[in-house]
Amino acid sequence: MQPVVLISGASSGIGMETAHLLAENGYIVYGAARRVERMDALKPYGVKTISMDVVDDKSMTTAIKHIMDNEGRLDILINNAGFGFYGAVEDVSLEDARYQMEVNVFGAARLAQLVLPGMRDRRYGKIINISSIAGKVATPFGGWYHASKFALEGLSDSLRNEVKPFGIDVILIEPGGIKTEWGPIAFDNLEKSSDKSAYKAAVIKFATAFKKTTDKHSDPDVIAKLILKAIEAERPKARYSAGYMAKTTLLMRMLLCDKMLDSLFLKMLK
Repeated sequence: MQPVVLISGASSGIGMETAHLLAENGYIVYGAARRVERMDALKPYGVKTISMDVVDDKSMTTAIKHIMDNEGRLDILINNAGFGFYGAVEDVSLEDARYQMEVNVFGAARLAQLVLPGMRDRRYGKIINISSIAGKVATPFGGWYHASKFALEGLSDSLRNEVKPFGIDVILIEPGGIKTEWGPIAFDNLEKSSDKSAYKAAVIKFATAFKKTTDKHSDPDVIAKLILKAIEAERPKARYSAGYMAKTTLLMRMLLCDKMLDSLFLKMLK
């Protein structure tokens, strides 16, 4: 029986590559995004595209009902929708901060709530939450984005142990630097929030240092292949990581104390 998969944020980057790869490997794939027309390139591969906004409860409920009505089940949820709102904690409005959390945390949590009853009934399911190395290590000027990913990590750890007795796996994917729309959007937000900021000089140095690394970022298919590996593992790990600087950053977090990490980041801003 072909597993049925829902991927949020499938209109670009990791979500689009994952939808393509899973469809090629025999999965029944539903790709979801706010702008359905941006997923047209997936249709030739058999991906079924649906409209869904992860900050709109009715939209999410309707999307899940559509899949259940058509397939009778949903085996795998991939919570990929997300973005980065960068800027100093002092500069980012709480309205923008709440929206960051709504998309990256509460949207993923609500979709999990909607699919879990069916998964529990069938005693099978997999929930894949796309986190980031930013859920382990926090840089300056990314406070709200880091807060969302740290929250997703903790939420996933709790959920994993709650649903394991029902035959459901919860798996975190922690990408490093990936060539997607995430970077341009994050730094566009950073520039907007820092236009008249007391931190502007440091922001410029931070952005310059980061942009120098973008050519080294990994292609999104690296993460798509990692997701497929996690899905098909008989006994999946709690976390998988890949992409530019992913392994190095996570090793640094393990080996270095907070004071050492702070010193590294402060050197970037001098």
